[in-house]
Amino acid sequence: MKKILFSLALIGGLTQASAQLPAGSFAPDFTVTAYQPGLATAGFNNNGTYNLYDYLNAGYTVFLDVSATWCGPCWNYHTSNALDDLYAAHGPAGHPGVSSNTTNDVMVIWIEGDGTTADATMLDGAGTIGNWINPTGNHEIEFPMANPASAAANQINDDYAIGYFPTIYKICQDRILEEVGQATATVLYSSVSACPPPASATSDVKMLNSNGETSICGPANYTPKVVVQNYGTSNLTTASVQVTYNGNVVSTGAFTGNLTTYDVAEVVCSPIADFSGGILTAIVTTTGDANANNGSTTINVAGATQAADDSVYVEIVTDQYGSETTWTLKDASGATVLSGGPYTDLGASGTAAQAIQSAKLTPTSCYTFTINDAYGDGIDSGYGAGTYTVKDGSNNILASGGAFASSESKPFKSGSTSGAGLETVIMNSLSVYPNPTTGDLTIYSNELKQFNTIELVDQIGKTLSTWEVKNENMNITLKEIANGTYHLVFKGNSGKYIHKIQVNK
Repeated sequence: MKKILFSLALIGGLTQASAQLPAGSFAPDFTVTAYQPGLATAGFNNNGTYNLYDYLNAGYTVFLDVSATWCGPCWNYHTSNALDDLYAAHGPAGHPGVSSNTTNDVMVIWIEGDGTTADATMLDGAGTIGNWINPTGNHEIEFPMANPASAAANQINDDYAIGYFPTIYKICQDRILEEVGQATATVLYSSVSACPPPASATSDVKMLNSNGETSICGPANYTPKVVVQNYGTSNLTTASVQVTYNGNVVSTGAFTGNLTTYDVAEVVCSPIADFSGGILTAIVTTTGDANANNGSTTINVAGATQAADDSVYVEIVTDQYGSETTWTLKDASGATVLSGGPYTDLGASGTAAQAIQSAKLTPTSCYTFTINDAYGDGIDSGYGAGTYTVKDGSNNILASGGAFASSESKPFKSGSTSGAGLETVIMNSLSVYPNPTTGDLTIYSNELKQFNTIELVDQIGKTLSTWEVKNENMNITLKEIANGTYHLVFKGNSGKYIHKIQVNK
C-alpha cells in the first residue's frame, strides 16, 4: 500500500507516529457518543452511545475507521462511500439507512482521531475539508460518526496504536483485529468470512500470543509470558501452560481467575535458567477443553551475537520515507547508547546513506539494537532497498536487515578487547576541505589507501561519480555538480565510510 495515500498524525495526544496494531492483536473496548441520522434528538453531541463490545457480543463484525477532518486521504476514502455501502447492505437490521435485506452481521463506527476538532468542524466548519456528515449535500452518512473529547480520542489512538489517518480495522467477534485498509465495500465484506466462528463449546481456552521478550543476551534466565483467551461459553477459572524446548518441558505457568467469554489474561511462566535463545512452544489447556488445536503458540527468542571487540558502528541506508525510520542502541539497563532518526524523505523512490554513528561499549556487556518504521513496512518494501548494518571494530556484522514490519530488535554482546573500527583507525586522519565547497575538494588521510574507490552519491542514493584511490591525497572537482547535499562513500575490503558534503557555488 503506498505511503503517500496516508497522512501522519502529529497533533494533540498523537505526538509521535507509531506502528499500527499487528493482525491478531486484541481490540480494547471503547464507548463513544456519535451522530447518526434518524437517531438524533438535537444538535450533534446528543445522539446516542455506541459500545464496541456490545456489538461484538451481539454477533457483529465491527469495522472501525479512525480519521481526521483535515486529512485529505481520509476525505477521499470517506466520499468513496465504501463504508456507507458496506453499512447499508450488511449493517444492523432496523438501523437508519440499512437495507431491509441486510445480512445483519456488520457494524461500522467512524471516529475523529484529532481530539481538538470542534463539532462544527464535522459539519463543514473551519479547518475541515468538507461536510463529513453530509459530504454530497443530499445524502447523510448513515453509520455512527463520533467526535470524542481530546482525552477520549487520545486514549483510542493509544489503545489502537494509531500512527496515521485513516486507519481502518476489522474487529471480529472474538475481539481479534486486523488492519484492512481503504478497501471497497465488497472487499471489506468478503473479509468477514475469515473471522472465526463464535464460541460454542462450554470449555475452550485459546492461546493468543507470546507477550514476553523476543531476544536475550544469554545464557541467562528467561521468563516466558503468554496471553490466553477464554473461547468457551462458560467462565474460565483455571488453565495450565507448558513451555517446551526441543521437546522437553522447561517452564510451566497457571491461570486462576474468572474470565468471561473472549476475555484475555497474561500468564507469567517459571524462568528458564541459562537460556541462550531458540524456539519455544507454549501450550495451554483447561479441564474439558473442546479444541486443543488452538492452544499453542511458538515463541522465537533471538540469542545474542558475540562481538569480537568493544566498538560498535551503525550504518543506516533509508528508503524514500526516511521520516518513518528511527533506531536505538540500548545497554542491558535500557539506557540509550546511540540513536538516530527520523531522517529526511526523498522526492522519489530511492535510498539515502546516513552518517555512520559509533561508540565504545562496556566490555562483555549486553546490548540491543532496535530499528522502527512508523508506517509498519520496514525500509525495504518497494520504495528503495534500505538497509541497516551494525558492526564491531573488526568489521564483523552483529545485526543487519531492512525487510521487517514495524520494528526489529537484535541483541549482541560486546567483546573483551578494545576495538579499532572504521572511524578510530581507518578514518582517524581524514580531512575533506573546503566543506561546503564551491567545486574543488581535497581529500586527505594517511589511511586513505585502505580504500579502493570513493563514490559521490546524491540524496536518493544515485552514484554520480567514482574515483579510484591511488594515494593518500586526492583532489577532485565537483564543478558539474548542482548545489545540494551529497555523500562521499569510501569503499574498501575492510568496509566503507560515509562522509557528508555540501556543494554551494
